[in-house]
Amino acid sequence: MASKPLIIVEDDFDDQALLKELTEQLNPGIKILIFEQGEPVLDYLRKTSDQPFLIMCDVNMPRMNGLELRREIVRDEFLRKKSIPFIFVSTSARQAEVDTAYDLVVQGYFEKGTSYEDLKTKLKLIFDYWENCKHPNSF
Repeated sequence: MASKPLIIVEDDFDDQALLKELTEQLNPGIKILIFEQGEPVLDYLRKTSDQPFLIMCDVNMPRMNGLELRREIVRDEFLRKKSIPFIFVSTSARQAEVDTAYDLVVQGYFEKGTSYEDLKTKLKLIFDYWENCKHPNSF
């Protein structure tokens, strides 16, 4: 996984720092790209030759929220065919958002949880799963 970048899409600086810290603990040496908004993610994905390991995205963000970002990736044939695993990691999990997320074919929706250890445990499960899962982006 270290050669494939992890993309974090999160507008809250504290959450960015926390996700980065935990990711580096769980996967030393991984390249982490942090974006505060959806539009720059789309631009990066369209221009890069990198094949990202995973997109970990917040739902509630200004301008383009996470659901809108996912919708744009699904609509764009080039980006959709990159088959980058896409999960939501959010502070809230309302039924309507979860339903919409899965309508957009996300591979997971996780609440950040109430503690550092809770989030660390969830991230470990996520990373372990995607390191072992076979999908078009894993070859």
